[in-house]
Formats: sequence, C-alpha cells, structure tokens
Amino acid sequence: MSNRNENSLANVHSSINPENRTGWKRVLAFIGPAYLVSVGYMDPGNWATDIAGGSAFGYKLIWVLFTSNLIALLLQSLAARLGIVRGLDLAQASKNAYPRFVNFCLYILAQIAIIACDLAEIIGMAIGLQLLFRLPLLWGVSLTITDTVLMLFLMNRGMRKLEAFIMSMIFIIGISFLLEMFIAGPDVAEIAKGFIPTNLFKGDKVSQNMLYIAIGIIGATVMPHNLYLHSSLVQTRRISRSDEGIKSAIKFNLFDTAIALNLAFFVNAAILILASAAFFKNGYFEVAEIQDAYKLLEHIFGKVAPTLFAIALIASGQSSTITGTLAGQIIMEGHINLRIEPWLRRLLTRVLAIVPAVFTIIYFGEKGLGSLIILSQVVLSLQLGFAVIPLVHFTSNRKRMGRFAISLKTKIVAWASTILIVALNVKLVIDQINDWISGAPHSAVWIYIFVTPIAAGIGLLLIYVFFRPILFKHNDEPARVPHGLASKITALEPVSYHDIAVTIDFSKNDTECIRNAIMQGGKKARYTLVHVVETAGARYYGGQVMDHETQSDVDNLQTYVTTLTDLGYKAKPHIGFGSAASEIAKYVNDNDIDFIVMGSHGHKALKDLIFGTTVNSVRHMVNVPVLVVKSQAK
Repeated sequence: MSNRNENSLANVHSSINPENRTGWKRVLAFIGPAYLVSVGYMDPGNWATDIAGGSAFGYKLIWVLFTSNLIALLLQSLAARLGIVRGLDLAQASKNAYPRFVNFCLYILAQIAIIACDLAEIIGMAIGLQLLFRLPLLWGVSLTITDTVLMLFLMNRGMRKLEAFIMSMIFIIGISFLLEMFIAGPDVAEIAKGFIPTNLFKGDKVSQNMLYIAIGIIGATVMPHNLYLHSSLVQTRRISRSDEGIKSAIKFNLFDTAIALNLAFFVNAAILILASAAFFKNGYFEVAEIQDAYKLLEHIFGKVAPTLFAIALIASGQSSTITGTLAGQIIMEGHINLRIEPWLRRLLTRVLAIVPAVFTIIYFGEKGLGSLIILSQVVLSLQLGFAVIPLVHFTSNRKRMGRFAISLKTKIVAWASTILIVALNVKLVIDQINDWISGAPHSAVWIYIFVTPIAAGIGLLLIYVFFRPILFKHNDEPARVPHGLASKITALEPVSYHDIAVTIDFSKNDTECIRNAIMQGGKKARYTLVHVVETAGARYYGGQVMDHETQSDVDNLQTYVTTLTDLGYKAKPHIGFGSAASEIAKYVNDNDIDFIVMGSHGHKALKDLIFGTTVNSVRHMVNVPVLVVKSQAK
C-alpha cells in the first residue's frame, strides 16, 4: 500500500514515536497535527466574513458555519488518511498521478494561494499591532518578516515545540473570545435558533446578500493549503505499517481532527456571535472592516473588549503564517521536486506577500487593505478545487488505499461536499469579476482581455484534474523522484585515485584530512594541498597580493608539503585567492583532479547563514567524489 518515494517534511518525518506509549500517553502523542491545521480556519480572512455575517444578519448564519465545519472535518480527515495509509502528502500523490506540466501548474496555483493566504494573515497581524500599540500599518506589515526567523527556530527545536507554540496561540485566541462573550452577553435562545437553516434562495435583496456572505464563509473556511499540510503533518508520527497500526493511527488522528476543528468552529462562531451581540443588536448592520469592529467594541463595551480582540487577532495572524510557510515547503517539494534552504523559501513566500500589502498602503492608503483581504479570498477560491478533487480521487482508489479506501457513503458525501464548495467558489469568483466590471466600466475591456481568459483556463485545468484519474485510474506509479531510482548493482571493482586535492585551513582538522587522503591514494597518487586566501586584498587583487597573511599561509602550506615529501609521498602546494568554494572548484576542474578531501568547518545555523557552506558549494560545482572529514573539537 505504501507508495513512498520521498519523505514529506523530511527534517521532522517520523520524529515522534507513539508506538512505545500506552493509554492516554499514546493518545496525546498523536495530538498536534490538526491543531496546526486548525489555525487556518481562524485566520483574519475568516474574521472578516464572520464579522460581516454577524453584523448584517445576527445569529442567522451560525448554521452555515456549522455546515462548513462538518465539510472541513470530512476533508481534513481524508487528507490525514492519505498521509497515514500511503505515506504520501497530497502534493506527492498529485505528482505521481498527473503529468509534469500539470504538476507545475498545480504548484504555481498552490503557491499563489499560499501567498494570498499569507497576505490576509500579514494584514490581520499588522492591524492587530496597530490597534494594540498604535503602530503604523506599514511598520506592522514590515515587522511580519521576522516570522521567518521564528519559524526556523521552532523547526530546529523539533515538531513538538512547534505544535506547543501553535497550541498556545490557539489558547490565547480561545480565552480572548470566551471573555468577550461574557462581556457582550449574547442571547442564548437566538444562538440556538441560528443552527436552524435559513432559506438563502428567496430572490429578494436580503437573501442575495445573505447568500453572498454565506459563500464567503464557506470559501474562507476550507483552505487548500490545509489539506496539503495535514496530509504531511500526520507523517511526523512513527507508526507500525501493519493494518492494525494504520487503523489505530487513523482513529487517533480523527480524534485529533475532531477536537481541533471544533475549537476552530468555536472561535469562528464566537466572532459571529460577538458581531451579532455587539453590532447587529445595536443597529450597526454594515460592519465589514476589522478596524471598524475594534472601534465599535470600544464604543459599546469600553477598553477591555477591543484589547482582547486585538490580542486574539495578533495570535491568529502569527500562528496562521507559520503553518502557511510549512505548506509552502510541502507543495514545492511535492509537486516539482524542488528543495531550497527552508529559511530562503519562507523568506521568499513572505516577501511575495508583503510587497502587495506595502504597495496597497502606499498608493491606496490603509483603507485599501480591506479590499486586498477580499481579493486574497477570491484567489484562494480559485485554488480550492485543485486540492479537494484529487484528494477525493486518491482516497477512493481501492487499489492504492487497499482496505482503507473510503466507503461508498463517505465517497458520496465527499463528492457532494466537493461539488458544493467548487460551485460556491466559482460563483464567488464570477460575482467578483462582475463587481470589478460594474465598479470600473472603463476598465472592463482589460478585465475581458486578461482576467476572463485566465479564469477560463483555470476552469479547463480543473476539468482535466477531475477526469484524469477516472480515465487513467491506476496510472499513478511514481515516475520522478528527487534522487532517482535505485539501479541494479553488478560487480564492484576497486577504485584507484591518481590526483587527490586536499583542502587546508591550518586548523586541527588538517591532519585528519591529509590522513584520509593518503588512505585513499597511498604512495602512488599525487596530492595537491589547496589553501585559499580570503582576505579583502585577495578578493580584489587575486594573485598580486602578498600581504602578511598570504605570506604566512604560503610558508605554512610549504611546511605540510615538505613533511609529506620526506615521508615518500608526491605532494605540491596550491594557493588560491578570493572565494574558497569557487577557487577550489576551479582548480579541481582545470587540473583533472579525481578526488577531493575537505574538512567540515562545523558551523551551525546562523554561522552557515553568515559564512556560507563551502563544502556544499564545492560539491555542486565539481563532478568528482568529495570526502568530508568531520571537524575536530576546538
């Protein structure tokens, strides 16, 4: 059943082992992945729709929230099932099922969706900082780039630390709204009536507005990156690959998902109920901006309620951005086999989200951010079908999922939910395009020329994504893996190296490097001891420089060469100037060197960021074996 070709989130894959625990300790070991997912269901984009719904229609749309939560629970449980049973995240499964070009398109759409989601969260967090500390929005948006450092720190500390941080953010959000509920004093009887479905299709203007907000609530609830994320996060638990072990993992993850998403439902319902009790009840029917909600809360309840509101908003934005960047890693590695440094990937995603926010503040003012949040939700809507449709296909495939394929009843409900979500989101996109045309008639021709063809092309791609697994039902064997497929090993002949380069940095590591080089080549090989001078003068003047450090290095290198020659080895020195990696690679490539021995510098985290990684750089610039000798303790 397992079709694993590359571990998802490899640095934390199977890092938590619940198998050696019993009772509640075993249950608690599975708790965590769904909480990271749940923050996406309570991000600032959800806040906007909940506030609009509560202020305009009171408690009448609680049933829409509840229905959305049930759909989300179903789809997230399917994502968890895919990750547990097949050992693949959704992006990896899509890579195996669809052609390369389609996967590239799916990656681009998913990346745009993550940037759009990140955009809403950046704006929400910046608004929270402004409301709480009177910090200008432009500064608040710029400060959110520090999330990259926080994310890198938490990932290096382990998955449990990251989950604990996210849970603490959820706790802050939950407590804030629980206290706000006591302050607002909502009508419990009216809340209960809100769970009774209301007819949204009467055709009158009120029903049309209610339908539009209901679509927004559903569209903002089920987010595509959460499905990618959940299918990967469940793989951080090391489970037994037996049927019983897989069954147990599915059960515990369903338990985790149900609790986490119900907490998310509580937060969203609390926002809607707060808006109903505070705004609808007092005649404020058109509160759509988060800043307006804050000001009205202060006007109605005093200082405490809006302060709690701002604290919860900051916690929401902070936690959501972290999970969004994790999803970015998953889709990049899964869809297109591309791996870059985690800090660089997260920084890139954040910068791409910050730029439109900063541009909007500069050119349209702070009021333009509300429209930007709405636009981000429309972009999210475009991507949703590309995650949900493959997910239902993959978990329905009995050949790949075996006895853990979803039942017929679950399949019917899953496809019905998918059709509902996709249809409502398509309507949301169409309505938004019409609004743009009616709001700016002079720009209508450009919308028809650029926006409409893109939307139509995305629609055709969606149709292809739906029909491909039906027409080629089992054509999903892994064909492309990041490191290739294992080939058959035949006879193994000994390898003789004739020209060996040894990098020298005049540290305690030099002796180990030379010793390992001699073990590879013996007295038959020729040895070149390579040292690169990296002073400012060496970088600018190259071989023309002969400062004190350079002269000292030349003398020291000659000492090593003389010692080796006296021991009967063929050795010569080589001094390079400038960038260590470039100079070493250039010498190796120009002089037919067939083996390199290098000492690792022992840098970690921040030092690698500052000083670079010479060994890794050289490895990618040469086509000969590189032996890395561990650095000695200093």
